Amino acid sequence: MPFYHDDGSEINPDLVPKPSLCVTCRRNDDPGEEILCILTRADQQEQSEFQCFAYTPRKK
Repeated sequence: MPFYHDDGSEINPDLVPKPSLCVTCRRNDDPGEEILCILTRADQQEQSEFQCFAYTPRKK
């Protein structure tokens, strides 16, 4: 399923970097959250600081 930016350009999920915050999130390995995570990362790709309001730390 292709994803698109607001300007109509296609988002290639393989080219969207994964911030370190995502690696420590419990949603990181959840296939049901993958689309939301990709779109959140793509939307903030040009920002100096990544913020995710869906972030939930993994339990230790």
